[in-house]
This record gives sequence, structure tokens and C-alpha cells, in this order.
Amino acid sequence: MYKIPLNCNEVLNMQKLLQCRIILVRHGECKGNLENRFRGRLDYPLNETGRKQARELSQALVKYRPVSVYSSPLKRAMETAFPLCETLDIEIRTREGFNNIALGNWEGRLKSEIATEYPHEWNVWLTNPERLELEGAETFRNVQDRAYQALKALAVAHSGDTIVVVSHRTTLKPLIARCLEIPEPYFWKFHVDTGSYSIIDFSENRGFSLYQLNQTLHLSDLNIEWA
Repeated sequence: MYKIPLNCNEVLNMQKLLQCRIILVRHGECKGNLENRFRGRLDYPLNETGRKQARELSQALVKYRPVSVYSSPLKRAMETAFPLCETLDIEIRTREGFNNIALGNWEGRLKSEIATEYPHEWNVWLTNPERLELEGAETFRNVQDRAYQALKALAVAHSGDTIVVVSHRTTLKPLIARCLEIPEPYFWKFHVDTGSYSIIDFSENRGFSLYQLNQTLHLSDLNIEWA
């Protein structure tokens, strides 16, 4: 009979059978989240709630004993990674592949303003953002390709290890969809909250498989973003 692991040692022993365990983290809350703005590449730092989420996230993830932490280069992602790296005494490594989507002149704008000024594009965002095309912005396919390439390289390089990747909603969702071969439209079919983590395992014979999605029980404060 299959025995459910009861402690961290049993979990770690099971991980030895895997090539790589990847913990995907969405950064903690920032001002742009709370004000319901499109963030894109604007470099918002964490707000007070986001910093608390980062500390609570660190406490939740330390039991997995990750050997490396990779992050988007934006402040809100790196500040989310910092408490965990400080606890484990490891450095944060940045990867451009995990940066947030570039959204052109939507960046920093209130979503309510965008809905009024760009009604067609706003409807695309709400129904099929994978097809959104804005001047000076990335497409979701661009984001998906670069994030997947970065993750696949790390998964192969970290055979037998557990690693953490800290990124953004509009990077993590396309990335998870690509790993699991979920076709478009995928963006609104699952949720990742600020300060949450998801776990994907990778092996050469099975590829990527989802183990956990949008874990938030470690968080004492969470504002859910629906659009």
C-alpha cells in the first residue's frame, strides 16, 4: 500500500527519485497590486503586506531545502526571495527569462482606465489575453517561450535538486501552461496569488508534472486579484 510521507525526511528521500523539483513562487504584494494597476516592467517594491508574505513564504519553503533560488530581476520578486535566501545562506540568482511581461503604455495604468480607453483590448484581456497585441509590448507567446527555455535549462542543470523560481503572474501562468501542454486559452483557467507557491517536478522520462498549485495556507494576509 502506498504510504503518505509523514515527515520531511521521507519527502526528501522520495525527491531523490526525481530529477528536479521546482518551486514556482509569485512575488508578494506591491502597491501596483493593491491599486489594481497593470505592473509590467515597472519596478514596484513590496509593500508591508508583501514583505510579511515573503517572510511567511520563507518559513513554508525552508523545509524543502532548495539549493538555489532564481528570480526575476524586478525588486518585488527579489525582495520576495530575500528572506528565504537569508535563512538558507544562499545568493539570489537573477534570470531575465523570468521577468514580467512588458506591457507598453499600459504599465502603471489603472485597469479601470484601460477598460474605458481600450474597450476592445480590455475585452481581449478578460477573455483571451494570449491573443493580446499592444504596441511596444510583449505577446504571451514571447513570454512563454523565454520563461520555458530558462526553466528547462535549470531543470536539466539541477538534476536531483530542489530549486525555487520567483516570478510574476503573467510569466508563471504561461510557463505552467507550457510545461503541462495546456493549449490556449489557458490564462484564466487557473489562479496564482501573490506570495503563493506551486510545485512542478521534472524528469527526463516524464517531462514536467504538476505536484501542487497556488499554495497559500502559509499566508496570514491575502488580497485576491481577479482581473
